[in-house]
This record gives sequence, C-alpha cells and structure tokens, in this order.
Amino acid sequence: MDWTPLIHAAIALAAQLLVGLLTGNWWLGGALACCWWIAREHTQAEYRWIERFGQGQRAAMPQWGGFDPRVWTLGSVADWLVPMIVCAAAFLLINPG
Repeated sequence: MDWTPLIHAAIALAAQLLVGLLTGNWWLGGALACCWWIAREHTQAEYRWIERFGQGQRAAMPQWGGFDPRVWTLGSVADWLVPMIVCAAAFLLINPG
C-alpha cells in the first residue's frame, strides 16, 4: 500500500493545526499546506511529461504539459486530494457554523 497520501495528509493537518493554534485562522494553515502538495504534484507531472513526450527537453514542454491527464496517475491525484479532504474535514469540525 502507498502511504504517501496519508503522510501528506498528516503533514498538511499538522500545518493546519499549527497555524490555527497560533493565529486562530484554521482555514489558512490547511490552504497553505494543500497548495504546497498541489504545486508539488503538478511539478512532478511536468517532469513526467518532459520524460514521456519531450525527449527529456524542458523546452519541448508546452505550458499545459503539467495539466495533461496522460501524465497523472491515481497516486499523484491522491497525493494532493487526500490532504485537501482531510484539511477540509478538520476545518468543518473546528468551525461547524
């Protein structure tokens, strides 16, 4: 089993808790951590595109290369989606109103 999405979620939740406890803004910590994971996975998708379609040349990649669904896997989507779900759930539990 790939534990990476759960590890990412734990790190994102820790960031959310840290920022929430220090500032009282429970949304901000989760948003920052989730944006980190989304950017990381997008960057990895760009590298997969370069390797698969760009003959290893970064200049060959179009601007949309990182959004190409052919270079996204279930694992790479889970690596950013699971932290988002966990942080959203934590936010809703802390701020139910």
